[in-house]
Amino acid sequence: MKVPLLDLNAHHAPIRAKLVAAFEKALDSGHFILGPAVEEFEKRIADYCGVPHAIGVSSGSDALLIALMGLGIGPGDEVITSDYSFFASAGCISRLGATPVFVDIDPATYNIDPELIEAAITPRTKAIIPVHLFGQCADMDPIMAIAQKHGLPVIEDAAQAIGAEYRDGRRAGSIGMMGCFSFFPSKNLGAFGDAGMVVTTDQGMADKLRLLRMHGAKPKYHHQVIGGNFRIDAIQAAILNVKFDLLDQWTRERQQSADHYDELFEQFSLLNDSDVVRPDAIYADNGPRHYHIYNQYVIRVREREQLQRHLAGAGIGSEVYYPVPFHKQKCFASLGYAAGDFPHSNLAAEESLAIPVSPGISPEQRIHVATSIKQFVQQARQAALVKN
Repeated sequence: MKVPLLDLNAHHAPIRAKLVAAFEKALDSGHFILGPAVEEFEKRIADYCGVPHAIGVSSGSDALLIALMGLGIGPGDEVITSDYSFFASAGCISRLGATPVFVDIDPATYNIDPELIEAAITPRTKAIIPVHLFGQCADMDPIMAIAQKHGLPVIEDAAQAIGAEYRDGRRAGSIGMMGCFSFFPSKNLGAFGDAGMVVTTDQGMADKLRLLRMHGAKPKYHHQVIGGNFRIDAIQAAILNVKFDLLDQWTRERQQSADHYDELFEQFSLLNDSDVVRPDAIYADNGPRHYHIYNQYVIRVREREQLQRHLAGAGIGSEVYYPVPFHKQKCFASLGYAAGDFPHSNLAAEESLAIPVSPGISPEQRIHVATSIKQFVQQARQAALVKN
C-alpha cells in the first residue's frame, strides 16, 4: 500500500474546478500583483487570527525579513530564536547583518524553551523570534513576560501554525507584536508557489510594512525608506481564498489522523523512550488542550535512518525535519557555538521523523503506517535481544 507524505494532486482534486475558475478570473482581470483578491485574503486572515491588520507578502521567509526590517534590525543587533527550525527563522536575521542568538528547545514540543531565553539576552538584543514548530504554539506567556520585562518585541514565526491556538483560544501570530505565516504549497494552507503574510495589532507597524513591501515608495517612485519587492501575487491570493474555505476542515482531518496514530501506537505498546515518542500536544495548566494543527506529525526513534528505509520499503513516505540544527550549520560557524551545545536540538535532529498526516490519508493507510513501524520496532527489539 502506498502512503505518500503529501500528495498535492489528490489534495487538490476535489476543488480543482474552483481553483481553475479562480485562476481564470485572476487571469482575465489583468491584475496580477496586490489588488482586490489580495485585499480579500488579507482581511480573511486578519479576522481568522483575531488581529486588525494582515499584510500579504511574497513568501514566509520574506514575512520574517520584512518584520525585522520594520523593527529596524541591522548590524550590531542580536535576535534570539530557536536552534531547531527551518533555515529562514535564523537566516533572515543574518541577511540584515544582525546576529542570531540560539536557544535550545523543549524536547517535548520542539519549540524554544522559555526558561533558557533570559540568559541569552544581552544589551544588543533587539527582538525574540519564537517558532511554532510543526503546528503547535510555543509557550508564549512566559516568552511575552520576559519580552515585556526587557522591552523587547516578539515576532512569532507561525509559518507552520496557521490556526493553531494557545491558552484562552489565542491564535498563533496574534500574541506578539507581529506574526509571520508561510503559504508554501506543503503548508496546511498552501499556495501554488510562494506566498506569505505578516499580521499585527499595531497600526503604525502595519503601515510601515505596507510601505516596505513596495520598495518604500509612497507615492509611486517617491521612496520614503529602502524597502524591497515583497508583494504577494494576486493569483496566489485568489487560489488561497478558495482553499481558505476548507482550512478548518483540513485541520480537523489532520487532528483525526494524529489521534488515530496516538491510539494505534498505544494499542501496539510502542510508546516508550526506547521505541517511539509521539508528538506531545501540551496542555495549559488546568485548562483546555493547546490546539495543535499538525503541519507535521513528528515521531522520535533512535534508529531513525533504519526506520525511514523500512518505511520506504513498505511504500510509506517520510521526511526528516530537520537534520542539522542551526548551531551546526556551516554558515553560522563564525558564531562560535560548539557541536555539543543545545543537546535537545541535537537529539531532535538525530531522532525526529515526520510520517503522513495530510488530509486524505485513510484509516487503512494510517494502520499500514503504524503497523510498519510496529514491525520495525519488533525487529529492533529482537535484534537487541540476540546481541545481548
